[in-house]
Amino acid sequence: MSATRAPDAALPLAGIRVIDLTQVVAGPYCTMLLADMGAEVVKIERSGHGDDLRRTVPYKGREGHQDYFNALNRSKKSVAFNLKDEHDRALALQLIERADVVVENFSPGTVDRLGVGWEAAHARNPRLIYCALSGFGQTGPYRNRPALDPIIQAVTGIMSVTGEADRDPMMVGAPLADVIAGMFAAYAIVNALRLVTPEGGGQYIDLSMQDALLAAVGTRMGETLQAGVVPGRLGNGNPLRVPANTYKTADGRHISLMVHDQAQWPPFCRAVAMESWLDDERFRTMPLRLANRKDMDDAVAQRLAAHDARYWHERFEAHGIPHALVNDYAGALDDPQAVHRGIVREIDHPASGKIKVVGPPWQMSAMPTPIAPPPLLGQHTQAVLDDWLGSRDASAPAPNNN
Repeated sequence: MSATRAPDAALPLAGIRVIDLTQVVAGPYCTMLLADMGAEVVKIERSGHGDDLRRTVPYKGREGHQDYFNALNRSKKSVAFNLKDEHDRALALQLIERADVVVENFSPGTVDRLGVGWEAAHARNPRLIYCALSGFGQTGPYRNRPALDPIIQAVTGIMSVTGEADRDPMMVGAPLADVIAGMFAAYAIVNALRLVTPEGGGQYIDLSMQDALLAAVGTRMGETLQAGVVPGRLGNGNPLRVPANTYKTADGRHISLMVHDQAQWPPFCRAVAMESWLDDERFRTMPLRLANRKDMDDAVAQRLAAHDARYWHERFEAHGIPHALVNDYAGALDDPQAVHRGIVREIDHPASGKIKVVGPPWQMSAMPTPIAPPPLLGQHTQAVLDDWLGSRDASAPAPNNN
């Protein structure tokens, strides 16, 4: 922990200084989690350009607002530097000397060419935790391949098990690889910080999106790892349980449900008023239902089509059957449980006014988690130089939202 900065609040990473050299999704998600835990995150952005997400095509009706950037960069400070400029690079290295953590997600080798890589940083700061987050890692035959979330979903096999059996492989409709890599990076950084001593203990973390997604999906790869069996696609079905699928109801809505084990089978049959299934030789046990998957799914689909989604929700709720109505994003954000938990937070942005973001997902009894607005490009350049370096050597550009 930096001795020069007193903790701002009773947050676990209060007093930890992070230099954020990241952009787009995976890296910013990592540093946002660190900021949520109280770290002071200083995002070094390219002068006059900033994080690429600042220039993403805006959402319809939101022209002039940087909503995608704002979703990933709350509670950070922005410093605008040109790392190709000798003066700005020298200032960046002085900030790194006073930091506890550096996170970067440039293409492998880029930070070394810019003069702010691990070797240069560690030589100046032996206590530094330096995390390099990339698509495929800093070593290996794919090291220099460009990587985006769909590319990682493809190479890790998750597309091969997503989608309908008779259709093409399908990607998950959210940046799963980016977010999981960012989560693992934050996890690794927090653990590495525990090994730092006044004398040193810094280390380099090489974390790839490919490795992160394999680690996440690996919990379902036992069949392949142990038996060499490659599973196929089941749509919304479950390879180990039936019924477990998404079914259309009379009002056109869909409901997802799962009979998790044999103990839930009788309550399910009662919930759908089909006690006759308990004596049907095709359906009596889970192995039999798996062997007769299509018959079971067809029977459940026909039964659920007889009433609307609200009716089935109430029936399954009464009988303790795991289920949920399939929401769109608006429904997900307005879901009564999500509203009760307060996961959506509203903050005042200096350019966009009041904005809403999905906040931290944890609730700790002794640790409130305040959040601050995402920064304008270069908004904190002079303040950070003054605070960290006690320096007026650099003239901060006027904050802008370009």
